[in-house]
Amino acid sequence: QVQLVESGGGLVQTGGSLRLSCAAVGRIFSINDMGWYRQAPGNQREMVAVITNGGVTNYADSVKGRFTISRDNANNTVYLQMNSLKPEDTADYYCNGKLLEPTSWGGVYEYDYWGQGTQVTVTS
Repeated sequence: QVQLVESGGGLVQTGGSLRLSCAAVGRIFSINDMGWYRQAPGNQREMVAVITNGGVTNYADSVKGRFTISRDNANNTVYLQMNSLKPEDTADYYCNGKLLEPTSWGGVYEYDYWGQGTQVTVTS
């Protein structure tokens, strides 16, 4: 059983910083992309930042220059450093991991895992 365990959300004022962490725990074979998504009340879940296992990153336009995604492959952990936070960043943030698992026929299959979500609230 694999789980993505998040930590680091909270309440911060405009202009402040937070760092989110997400660790994949359990029986892990290999991980492809890891990323962060967020969902504000009444909105659809949206991509915030994604990082490949080779370190290539992609960011939503709304967070470019303010957020930085990174990962520690040895510890199956992904981070999101959020600086210059704005009220519009307020949302539940979810970690995502695309994990490879071996199949009975000798190949591998990619599964989508999600963390439980952590709340980020930015006050004006």
